[in-house]
Amino acid sequence: MATKLPLATLIELAQNKTDEATRRLGQLQAACTSAAEKLEMLQRYRQEYLDQLQMRMVVGVSAAQMRNFNHFISTLDSAIEQQRAITAQADTRLATGRGDWQSSQRRLNSFDTLAGRVRLQELAVQHKREQRDSDERSARQFFHLRAGLQGH
Repeated sequence: MATKLPLATLIELAQNKTDEATRRLGQLQAACTSAAEKLEMLQRYRQEYLDQLQMRMVVGVSAAQMRNFNHFISTLDSAIEQQRAITAQADTRLATGRGDWQSSQRRLNSFDTLAGRVRLQELAVQHKREQRDSDERSARQFFHLRAGLQGH
């Protein structure tokens, strides 16, 4: 019984840590997905803007419009690079979070395995005790029966 309480406490703590790691992993996955979607949106917007310029160039574009276009594309390129960095950081955090979750899951599984072994040992001890009690009852019945037969 003494090993049961500390082991149950360890399992509960490991379960709480695994639950927290699972929650955190979900948040990291959502952040990673969001960052990737924003990057994709910026890249799509840049391509759409380039396509629009291509169509306008057919009819002619002034030098001022071309400067504005180049400035805007430069700003978009900068935003895309920043978003790539954010996406890379989100990917790294997700990989770390996945490793943390796997580690806490392995720890919980180890404690569960240990608890299973303890339960099996307790069942074996209980079975031995029951078997011994049954053997003692059978022996007493045998001796009482034998003593009763010898008395007659």
